[in-house]
Amino acid sequence: MRKKRATTRHRTPDPKFNDVLVSEFVNNIMKNGKKHTARRILYDAFGIIEERTKAVGLDVFKKAVSNTRPVLEVKARRVGGATYQVPTEVRGGRSTALAIRWLIGYASGRKERSMAHKLASEFIAASNGEGSSIKKKEETHRMAEANKAFAHFKW
Repeated sequence: MRKKRATTRHRTPDPKFNDVLVSEFVNNIMKNGKKHTARRILYDAFGIIEERTKAVGLDVFKKAVSNTRPVLEVKARRVGGATYQVPTEVRGGRSTALAIRWLIGYASGRKERSMAHKLASEFIAASNGEGSSIKKKEETHRMAEANKAFAHFKW
């Protein structure tokens, strides 16, 4: 092997909830280095969730992320001039990263007042097994299922 494998960096947990997943989510929301603003958006979203559902905001958030995490995805493999969509299993870190990316992306596409309201709505929908981010996960799984015939190209 020519190149060294990348080392995984140790993530510091969130100061309020002492949770690594929350800090990872904050880092993904953050724009232009404004971490305090990103944290405030997420904490406000947790507050909105608690108002609407009478459940703990952090629990709803964790359930939303776990429901959105994909198990399979397709990767393009070029075999003899043809490109095949080969279904592969998603590693743990990547599945969490995809879930976070989808939740933020589809939340920002919602038509509501603030980003906190949008995130709260997407978390509630995803924790109930509905919403755009869950649809994206199911679509990814469907594509992997449809291309199961090319699974032998995996290497």
